[in-house]
Amino acid sequence: MECRITFSKERSRPNSGSTLPEAIIAIGVTAMLVVALCSFTVFTGHNFAALFNYVDLDDVNRVAMDQITRDVRQANMVSSYATNRLTLQDSDGLPIIYSYNATNKTLLRTSTFNGVTSTKTILTECDKLKFEMAQRNTKYGGYDVVPISNPALCKVVNVSWLCSRKLLGIKENTESVQTARIVIRKQGT
Repeated sequence: MECRITFSKERSRPNSGSTLPEAIIAIGVTAMLVVALCSFTVFTGHNFAALFNYVDLDDVNRVAMDQITRDVRQANMVSSYATNRLTLQDSDGLPIIYSYNATNKTLLRTSTFNGVTSTKTILTECDKLKFEMAQRNTKYGGYDVVPISNPALCKVVNVSWLCSRKLLGIKENTESVQTARIVIRKQGT
């Protein structure tokens, strides 16, 4: 068997460009990748903003709950009560007032210290808030405390609220209902 290498005098020209269908397919694939990358970027950006919003809302709720819990536990008694307003008597006999304004969606704390009365916003963007009074003894067959309407008999304060925020104009990040059952420690049995 004999092998020979032969040369041709004519050279073949390489394709100098791509065809129109190849270019259309390349543009289509590139466009799909750009759209996928942009939508992924928008999705992750929205989720990071929502996560930050949720963490901030949770932090504000925790601080507010800590303040209310501290005040109720150290109070001498409940002076007056409504479902949206709670007046406590502190150890100096001065009032601490928590008042919820449904129109402004805020919870305000008003207190007096050294003769100076100050009002501080504890919660903003609060959709619902409710105070309840009760005694320490539980209902038969359960763990619920006996509700009362006379502030002088109040030993337990129940508080619950729901806060939410808007993200890009849409109500999101609704915090689950914050609830607490707080026992007044200083009041007699």
